[in-house]
Amino acid sequence: MSSDNSPRGFRGSGGTDGGVGLFALGLGLTLIALWLFLDSVQVTTGGMGWISGALGMGLTTSSGIVFVPFFLGVCALFYDAKQDWAWWLTLGGLGVIVIEIISRIQFLMTMKTSHFLLMVALFAAGTGLMLRSYRPASAK
Repeated sequence: MSSDNSPRGFRGSGGTDGGVGLFALGLGLTLIALWLFLDSVQVTTGGMGWISGALGMGLTTSSGIVFVPFFLGVCALFYDAKQDWAWWLTLGGLGVIVIEIISRIQFLMTMKTSHFLLMVALFAAGTGLMLRSYRPASAK
């Protein structure tokens, strides 16, 4: 038999009595704040990539050169797919393309101050309620 006083041995958040409703409310508020944050962020690309920047290619230089290893690797694979170097060249070229795309991503956050304050308040309230749900419920 369990030593807790809750009905049918049910334990709430963190093994305390009750608190499940507070935790759910806090989680809901926190998720709304997270949605508001993600909804306000715009993702764009531009600027200099990591590899093209390291090679000294500025914004005025075509960065299409990063596709050359991938192109040559695919050509070699269609000629003879048993060549290990062709697979490495293709995968390496694909890796360079992925690194260039990821390194050019820029995040811009545009939102009104009132929305920002609402987002911060929702996040703080939700976090506070979730943490409070781990305390044992007071006996009435």
